[in-house]
Amino acid sequence: MTDEFKSGQRSGTSKAPTPRPGLPTTGADKIRLLIADDHVTVTAGLAAIVGMQPDMVVVGEAANGRAAVELWRKHRPDVTLLDLRMPVLDGVGAIEEIHKEAGSARVIVLTTYDTDNDIYRAIKAGARGYILKDARREELLEAIRRVSRGETCIPPSLVNKLAAGIRGETLTGRELDVLALLARGKSNREIGAHLYISESTVKAHLRSIFSKLDVLSRTEAIAAAGRRGLVQP
Repeated sequence: MTDEFKSGQRSGTSKAPTPRPGLPTTGADKIRLLIADDHVTVTAGLAAIVGMQPDMVVVGEAANGRAAVELWRKHRPDVTLLDLRMPVLDGVGAIEEIHKEAGSARVIVLTTYDTDNDIYRAIKAGARGYILKDARREELLEAIRRVSRGETCIPPSLVNKLAAGIRGETLTGRELDVLALLARGKSNREIGAHLYISESTVKAHLRSIFSKLDVLSRTEAIAAAGRRGLVQP
């Protein structure tokens, strides 16, 4: 998130915001939020910004996916803000566990990652919103309010990425294994030895990968896979 999300201050001398027309102001009516991010400065900044809103309140803060699931069970928040890359249990795993218990749970992914694979996995797991950490504060707050009302909130630019990813052919598990080793600089012989398959089979997988990613070379395949989030840096 931009610096304002990382350095939000909770000053005891700041003037309380004036409630806007149409926004609930009683504690019972406020949007109850759970924030999960493994960077404490991000969590603190978000909590400070949310705390300034007359219609929102933070009920829990977690530093990993497992803690997020446990706090969700305890507080049953209206909206959960969740990072994708967290220790112990990642964001997608946390969303899946939460949705096993409550399919109506409202989760917004707040992350720096915008590859079509990241977006697809989060939405498939049940996220209602997907916001990048460089979004403006107003965009985030509007997303929270919309998702709390049961709406879906994904910026058009990310919708286009998601659509492009879905239109592309899906790689098989074995092709993903080959692609991961290719990205590590392994030769066909090394890939075959690692996966216990012949070099000719490796070449067949590579032809299929090139076709599905619409590329002509190993370098292009690695670059395309990185853009789609199919291999991790």
